[in-house]
Amino acid sequence: MNWLADLVRGHRTRIGSRWRAPPAGRIAGIVLAMLRCDQRPGDLADGNGVHRTTVSRWVREVVALPAARAPRLDRALRKIARSGGGAVLLDGSLIRTCRRTGTGNRKNYSGKHTCHGLLVIALTDDNGRLVWVSAVRPGRTSEITACRHDNLTAHLRAAGLGTITDLGFVGLDDSGPDADPAVNTGYKAARNKPLTRGQKLSHKTLATVRAPVEHGFAHLKNWRALGKIRTDPTWATALVRALPVLTNREVAR
Repeated sequence: MNWLADLVRGHRTRIGSRWRAPPAGRIAGIVLAMLRCDQRPGDLADGNGVHRTTVSRWVREVVALPAARAPRLDRALRKIARSGGGAVLLDGSLIRTCRRTGTGNRKNYSGKHTCHGLLVIALTDDNGRLVWVSAVRPGRTSEITACRHDNLTAHLRAAGLGTITDLGFVGLDDSGPDADPAVNTGYKAARNKPLTRGQKLSHKTLATVRAPVEHGFAHLKNWRALGKIRTDPTWATALVRALPVLTNREVAR
């Protein structure tokens, strides 16, 4: 909360805001209570003597501050490479949203999860620390399509890193048979055909490395604001990029 309050004070200085009723620390506490504990804006407004729309405006302003500090993909990968890391873990997750009427919301329906939501792709290190989160995309988008849209394999090769994924990303790496793969996935066994020893080892390795990814997503989903995320892609992207910054600080503390 103190770190977020410092960001609010610096933002006030930059925009030249001369006066606001509550101090920056109280604003940070109100915003974190709404994001972390899913408190209603009306209750927070009544308890602090402000209007409900003021609380909503504070949330939009404060969320943009840590979202602007979220690392870009190429910078995050270079940082891992400089620290001695050799691979990152890749996975996708669907953030559920409310079902709205109209044809414009049909693209948010995921046939895989049979619900409405927004898809995000995340990279974590081997300890489950969230490194990078992509922009949100409609729920009907496949994980491979989202990774190709972000040119993930090109960024991994440029940084000299590899990534380990599950079976959902088979076919993502389009390198030739003689090239060093940047994306390592498992094997799809043929029907009624047992797995070979190498395939069994691959599945065992994937089961071991998948635990840190789920650990990182568990920290991200502890923020209850994700459960009521709006379908506005601009707001959703700012929120999913701001929460890993706050999550990593919370885990480090």
